[in-house]
Amino acid sequence: MSANAFRPSPVVPTVDFDHDGKQHGFLRLPYSRDDSAWGSVMIPIAVVKNGNGPTALLTGGNHGDEYEGPLALFELARTLEAADVSGTVIIVPAMNYPAFRAGTRTSPIDKGNMNRSFPGRPDGTITEKIADYFQRELLPRADIVLDFHSGGRTLDFVPFCAAHILADKALEARAFEAVTAFSAPFSMKMLEIDAVGMFDTAAEEMGKVFVTTELGGGGTARAETVRIARRGVLNVLCHAGIAAGAPELQPTRWLDMPSGDCFSFAEDDGMIEPMADLGEMVARGQVIARIHGVARTGTKPCEMRAKMSGMLAARHFPGLVNAGDCAAVVAAVLE
Repeated sequence: MSANAFRPSPVVPTVDFDHDGKQHGFLRLPYSRDDSAWGSVMIPIAVVKNGNGPTALLTGGNHGDEYEGPLALFELARTLEAADVSGTVIIVPAMNYPAFRAGTRTSPIDKGNMNRSFPGRPDGTITEKIADYFQRELLPRADIVLDFHSGGRTLDFVPFCAAHILADKALEARAFEAVTAFSAPFSMKMLEIDAVGMFDTAAEEMGKVFVTTELGGGGTARAETVRIARRGVLNVLCHAGIAAGAPELQPTRWLDMPSGDCFSFAEDDGMIEPMADLGEMVARGQVIARIHGVARTGTKPCEMRAKMSGMLAARHFPGLVNAGDCAAVVAAVLE
């Protein structure tokens, strides 16, 4: 067994997870630095508890430039009361709080990507210490986990809620039931490029129901996607039996990412020209983007073609692209 298993977390919660009622507080992580010798990172957290029942762990800001989750969860923390629930709701609107405050995907302190840092280390970097606390203290408490994402500054998505195909088919079925309850305009059977170190993987390996979202992008939020997030989180709480009532279901279209053919990656630097818009149907072999060289005039653009037929579910957001960037994602439409 790793020595880290016996090393206590340096994170100190200012809330009592076993206390009934509503609490606002912090996960305080010591961080000594030039401008604060005995300073701390103060990660906001709310706990709403009413007796025994299921526990939901609700998180946003896993990446700091994604805003639908924080907008939905800061409001939920303000408005949800203990009398509204049966069980426990743990709300962390901005997991990677340093990245959230900086408006960056990764932490400005250690460049840590929270969603590639699990299981974390209690004696590691700031990001690894936060991941370790979630791994050892918060995930074990949860029955269901909802982790909000969107495309951040470099991607834009059709708004969807998602879960993963799992070896544990019973757990997979429960996760997709929660996706259905979230009731986003699109519901995705999601494939990850690299699932190592992800919050998702950590939760699923513990047998937790895990659902996530991609609700837009471009490093901002839209009124529509924030409404989807706020309705969806309440729907999931109702589905889990933590909040009263039935989910407010909306029409959804099911999408699937069956293989790596979904992804198109840029092989050149340049200026990207989308040749199809989000939500548009494309055919295998169709040109979905062109990359224009910008070092000199007279160069022919490089064409990127869809490797499968389906719906354009995601695209690169900024106008300039680098070799290796994900330029587009095509998903199969499940009728």
